Amino acid sequence: MTNVPKRENQNEQLIRMLEQQLAQSNRQIEALTEQVRQLTKALYGSKSEKSKYQAPDGQGSLFDDDPSFNDSEQTEEQSTPTVTYTVVRKLHKKKRNDSFRDGIEIEEIHHHPTNTQCDCCLGQMTEAGTTIAREEAKFIPAKMMRIQHIEHAYECKYCKMDATQKAQMKRGKAPQADIQRSIAGPTVLAKLIYDKFIQYLPLYRQVKEWERYGLLTNDKNLSNWVIRVAEDWLLPVYEQMKQTLKAKSVLHVDETYAQIIKRSDGKSGQSNAYNWVFRSVPSQGPIIILFQSALSRSRSVLEEFSEGFKGTMICDGYSAYGNLPDVTFANCWAHVRRYWLKADSKNGRIGVVDYCDQLYHLECQFKHLSPGKRRKSRQKHSKPIVEKFLKWVDESPFFGKNALAKAAEYTLNRVHGLKAYLFDGRIEIDNNPAENAIRPNVIGRKNWLFSVSEAGAKANAVCLSLAETAKANGIDFYQYLVTLMTELPNLPIHQQPEILNNYMPWSKKIQATCAN
Repeated sequence: MTNVPKRENQNEQLIRMLEQQLAQSNRQIEALTEQVRQLTKALYGSKSEKSKYQAPDGQGSLFDDDPSFNDSEQTEEQSTPTVTYTVVRKLHKKKRNDSFRDGIEIEEIHHHPTNTQCDCCLGQMTEAGTTIAREEAKFIPAKMMRIQHIEHAYECKYCKMDATQKAQMKRGKAPQADIQRSIAGPTVLAKLIYDKFIQYLPLYRQVKEWERYGLLTNDKNLSNWVIRVAEDWLLPVYEQMKQTLKAKSVLHVDETYAQIIKRSDGKSGQSNAYNWVFRSVPSQGPIIILFQSALSRSRSVLEEFSEGFKGTMICDGYSAYGNLPDVTFANCWAHVRRYWLKADSKNGRIGVVDYCDQLYHLECQFKHLSPGKRRKSRQKHSKPIVEKFLKWVDESPFFGKNALAKAAEYTLNRVHGLKAYLFDGRIEIDNNPAENAIRPNVIGRKNWLFSVSEAGAKANAVCLSLAETAKANGIDFYQYLVTLMTELPNLPIHQQPEILNNYMPWSKKIQATCAN
């Protein structure tokens, strides 16, 4: 009889253990189901970050459940009042998909009748008017020219005949070449770099195009041209831009992976290298966008770049962003919003619509305010929403490994950084400007795939920096390159670096000669 209670206790323990295992299994199944749903959404769902909860007024989704369809139809006995109304539509002139830019040269081709004799009286007819029947675009292909710089020497025949006088000679001096002992001129180098970093055309695909124009070369030679020009003439401009950027107090920072085949750290060429991007904010003068190539994503890269910088960096949640002297970090609300958008549930909708989207709606209203007025408006209108949101996240029971728990954890771990924009009107609400700035690097990476050497990767970073900064300041990048490579080789820029201030994309000289 004494064994019966003992056996019952063992059975109860076994039942509790099985219940715990079942609960654990259910949690694992729930987490795996959530992962499958998220992966399916990532593969086949919309890639837009626009909230599905924000449809235009009166417009619903064809695929979401609409409660209005659940209402019963009106029967004949249930008569409804007839409402009549008139819709007045404005007539809009259809905009052409193709047109000419202002200033295009016009060539007129006149068409006269082959016979201007009157069929009735046989007299000579006179012109009564003209009509433009149609317009068409005419493309004139580029032409390669072989420029020979010929230096002429002059001598004084009178001094030459006088044995007591020293012979007098004068020689014309040709301008310095961009690359010594190379046939590549400024316009060729400008087009080469423009096609790679604006048109994203890899060098090996440019070879055939150059051959068609009459320049016989190969992709290795083109690569060497880019590296030499970047090191000799574009790098000084890049360094001057870097000094100007580090003198500012607010920067955007982001990074993306790249590939370098021949690495100095001994790692395989398949290992990820990285391109870091740094971007200034509009409230602190002309926009500057700088890329920096690095073999790693470690904090040491950020420490090296930020040496001498004092201020705030706007960034995502990557762990390297932190613990730097004289640097504070502001976190990106767009990343927070993405986490809550992924949590496709009622609470996810609350996080996106009731909080994040309200903050962005306010930012649209504050966009054109001065930094001081923007800070005051954020303190008055945005701060209460932020405090309410963080309190709601902190008090809500979001546990486990599902998307809601991850969104809550991501948010609460960055409370201080998310509040930073409330206290400084110069700080943007998100890091989207840096993500947009780094997009050309991502597009280019899909075309030129990799850099063979670290020198090539550095040259790419320098060229991309000048290209994106030129675009941000309304400069024609091709004309800008032609100006740089025509004038800089003949100026003492290393002895007098202040000369480079006249060649910044925002300078009066460049704005006057290279504006789009």
